[in-house]
Amino acid sequence: MTQISELSTPCALIDMQRMQRNIARMQERMNSLGVSFRPHVKTSKCVPVAQAQKASGARGITVSTLKEAEQFFEAGFTDILYAVGIVSSKLPQALALRQRGCNLKIITDNITVAREIGHFAAAHKTTFEVWIEIDTDGHRSGIKPEEPALLDVAQALREGGLEVGGVLTHAGSSYDYDNHEALLAISEQERAGTVRAAERLRAAGFSCPVVSIGSTPTALSAAHLEGVTEVRAGVYVFFDLVMHNVGVCSSDDIALSVLTTIIGHQAEKGWAIVDAGWMAMSRDRGTQKQKNDFGFGLVCTEDGRTLGNYILSGANQEHGILSRTGEPDLEIAKHFPIGTRLRILPNHACATGAQHPEYHAVHPDGDTAIWPRFYGW
Repeated sequence: MTQISELSTPCALIDMQRMQRNIARMQERMNSLGVSFRPHVKTSKCVPVAQAQKASGARGITVSTLKEAEQFFEAGFTDILYAVGIVSSKLPQALALRQRGCNLKIITDNITVAREIGHFAAAHKTTFEVWIEIDTDGHRSGIKPEEPALLDVAQALREGGLEVGGVLTHAGSSYDYDNHEALLAISEQERAGTVRAAERLRAAGFSCPVVSIGSTPTALSAAHLEGVTEVRAGVYVFFDLVMHNVGVCSSDDIALSVLTTIIGHQAEKGWAIVDAGWMAMSRDRGTQKQKNDFGFGLVCTEDGRTLGNYILSGANQEHGILSRTGEPDLEIAKHFPIGTRLRILPNHACATGAQHPEYHAVHPDGDTAIWPRFYGW
């Protein structure tokens, strides 16, 4: 085992205690609400993390790329939802997975692709489980619950010899809120809209066994999930500063950080320079439009204790600027001598994780283990 003090910087750390606590919190909540939980593993793209989620009670996983599906399938995960709209050019890759025994589900929100899936399936004498994406908040893609296109897509699937496996949505606009009342409202909007879409399909004679919703804020805020069969959420496993600002976690819940070293100062400006720039933290500035702007990240001690009002206020490719919010710290060189090692909590865990080929999972005693991370599409 390697101690944190022996790691080269910058590198990505996972606080295992925090991660396990986050996993248990979400799974216990899903159990209490009476729904299955299908975590979105795009946040970590890491087998040991997904295995911990499965061990806690998760049923199946959600992926954002077919490469993720392939790599997680090779690691023993078989019940996989590819939750990005499929296009015809990716159907051979999806078919190859199904032929190897992967219970892969694919999604669409338009007639064109629904027909293409049917034609491809017929040509290859196979079938696919297809879910229809629903738009409950105008955030991204999907069919609105009351749109005629919902039944048209279902009919196109039926004409292609396929049945609707379910409906799903993602209330991405929940990231824009920061109080429980607003989160409660968007959670109910997400639930009610998706359930309504399923009811319309069933009333028209189409099967729709699965009603799948999910985002970390709504999963942790919903009052009830009547009519829902499963929930998906991803960033909860690590949390981040955006989720802190939304109000569903504290900084002490954030399990992902970047270990960095002080390499210089601009004392007259109140700056310390670290070796973690945007290549280590990502360019994601998700907190910029929220009530607390953490720059490129919140500064912690090497053992993970937050330092209050010190942030990574600027970032070049391999240099980060550490400064104090408000009044500049003109004694910053004294407070953070060259060689000081710190952790930086990220704005967006998914984006920061994507900057690193591996994580260093930190045990309570300070020992670390290397956990590889997936890349590619």
